[in-house]
Amino acid sequence: MLRTIMLLLLAALPLAAQAQVTYRCTGKDGKKYYGSTIPMQCVGLPVEQLSKHGNVIKRIDPVGEEKEKQEKEAALAKKKEEDAVAREEQRRNRALLATYTSERDIEDARQRALQDNQRAVAEVQAKIDAIKRTRAKYVKELEFYQDKKGTAKPPAKLAQDIANADIDLKAQEDLLAVKQKEVVAINARYDEDKKRYVELRKKGTASSR
Repeated sequence: MLRTIMLLLLAALPLAAQAQVTYRCTGKDGKKYYGSTIPMQCVGLPVEQLSKHGNVIKRIDPVGEEKEKQEKEAALAKKKEEDAVAREEQRRNRALLATYTSERDIEDARQRALQDNQRAVAEVQAKIDAIKRTRAKYVKELEFYQDKKGTAKPPAKLAQDIANADIDLKAQEDLLAVKQKEVVAINARYDEDKKRYVELRKKGTASSR
């Protein structure tokens, strides 16, 4: 019986100690609020947990905790992004080393890309020249009707053909400008590949020593 009473008393000790804990905060109105549980006026505000002697044993800062949580989440997201970038760079490096066996290979690939671009430029230029010749025929035909001084009207389709030729010509000229600018992009790409290739080979040589 005595043992049972002692066990009940020991079990009640944490509850008694907890009952002596007091929460305190300064409300938005500047007043101090106390309670054995966090007062409603303290919700969302920094709260101090006091011992039975009035000493601060813990501080609860919801705003600070939320800010810390957000910072941790931002740091984790940044770490994931950095890891993804690193994995992608490693993948590109492996692909680069698997594609080329020497700097000469890179230069050969550059020349092939430039030649493909030159062929595309020539094809577009040929289309432009053909459209200009066709348009010139339409214009000449239109001038024929204009020389008649109103005795004969040009066919409506003739004006539409000239308009369509202008549209096609503009599209091909825009495409030509794009193809011509690709030369800079091609050289920049292979310059970057060559630079990375040399760096990777140097690292590989250094690590093998």
